[in-house]
Amino acid sequence: MKFGIMTGAVPDPAATIDNFIAQARDVEARGFASFWLANIRSHDAVMAMAMAGRETTTLEVGTAVTPIQPRHPTALAQQALTASAMARGRFTLGVGLSHKVMIEDVLGLSYAQPAKTMDEYLEILGPLLMGKEAVFRGELYRSKIAMEVGDAANPVPLIIAALGPMMLNLAGRCSDGTVLWMTGARTIAQHVVPAISDGARVAGRPAPRIIAGFPMVLTENADETREKVGQMLQVYGQLPSYRAMMDREGAAGPGDIALIGDEAALDEAIAKVSDAGATEMIAVLLETEPGAKARTLDYLQSRL
Repeated sequence: MKFGIMTGAVPDPAATIDNFIAQARDVEARGFASFWLANIRSHDAVMAMAMAGRETTTLEVGTAVTPIQPRHPTALAQQALTASAMARGRFTLGVGLSHKVMIEDVLGLSYAQPAKTMDEYLEILGPLLMGKEAVFRGELYRSKIAMEVGDAANPVPLIIAALGPMMLNLAGRCSDGTVLWMTGARTIAQHVVPAISDGARVAGRPAPRIIAGFPMVLTENADETREKVGQMLQVYGQLPSYRAMMDREGAAGPGDIALIGDEAALDEAIAKVSDAGATEMIAVLLETEPGAKARTLDYLQSRL
């Protein structure tokens, strides 16, 4: 199982382009496989990761994830192709449906038929990322266009944030895999892996990437830290798609999904994630006490 680092899942007043580049360089120097940015209310993740990719040499950079509704698939494809060119082929586009509260209440866009929205979106995005013409006319989207970005990877890797059965099957059929959040090891093994693998198998695609995102803290004060993490990430426990995954896992809240404890406890938790079928794990480091992020990063590096 490969290891990467993810940022942007919690607000960070220190977030700047220079900081993202510095983090990417550090993550690469430490030997991690990848560096990811969530696209929420801060910097545009595609642009920021394109810059980070330009300033590194071997590191995979990606979005985990970019919501699709605010951008027409041709616009996001053009941006992703350009990001791939900037990162010299090491950029991975992660896309997702976001959540009703963000798309409808904040942006004023429709969140009706989310699975159909993604399905039609991929009919245009997918071919464009493979350097093909996208000719499609659906109920929600239409296009007749090809892109000419000769210095982009062909294809640009695509992953989909998928949790429910329909979305996991779609991710298996139409992308390189999925990136998960608030999804425990048992749910990965019993729900995610079978559903996405079936989709990939039916479509004749390779085994999918299953990228498991977890909050992580190395600490000797596990109970106190778990409570803090639950408070820091409480909004995720209120979003229906994540709540469904926590219910499957038997978790009361985000603090119960997080990987928290001393080295032995983290070793055991990571082994369970690997055994569940995750191909990669990306850690969100949380500063629950002074030095926690740096300490956890050093620990993860020692396990590469």
